[in-house]
Amino acid sequence: MKQLHRKDLFGWSEFNPERNIDFHSVLWVREGGNVLIDPLPLSEHDHEHLQSLGGVEYIIITNSDHCRGAEQIAGDMGAKVFGPAEEESTFPLSCDRWLYDLEEVVPGLITYRLDGSKTTGELALLLEKDTLITGDLIRCHVGGELCMLPEVKLIDYHKAVQSVKRMAALPGIKAVLNGDGWPLFNHGGEALHRLARSL
Repeated sequence: MKQLHRKDLFGWSEFNPERNIDFHSVLWVREGGNVLIDPLPLSEHDHEHLQSLGGVEYIIITNSDHCRGAEQIAGDMGAKVFGPAEEESTFPLSCDRWLYDLEEVVPGLITYRLDGSKTTGELALLLEKDTLITGDLIRCHVGGELCMLPEVKLIDYHKAVQSVKRMAALPGIKAVLNGDGWPLFNHGGEALHRLARSL
């Protein structure tokens, strides 16, 4: 795993040839149990690295298309799996907890429901008020510039736009860690504002 913009954040990636972008996962190392978000399958190296950092207590999945390696990792490490409450009836994995809008999952990590995306209950996560972690709706196909999931894949374009604008209105965001595409470690708030203005 690679260290990200904070000493307590790590990530690993997998290139997707079909979309010509990287998929990403995020690890938050914290007292009280480490948190994995949208975990891709782990290489042997990353598995050992994760164990050296204390393993994982909680796995958060932002939407039903991002289950990825969650089931395997949860089974191997005994982690609890959390998923979006709005997708409970159709979610492909059994979850220990269902997450709602504006819920504090663990201290310092708040959920935001993104309406209108390609799944009904997609979540974004705000970490300690300055790092936004997104799944599918908000992404980055060109370095430094955020974009939205293509309209053809959205359940409701207008609700999706409002969800993006809601995220852009959050104060103090510095980094945006996308599930798909380039991460933005600096000036994430400005990039969110530019995206919101373009819609």
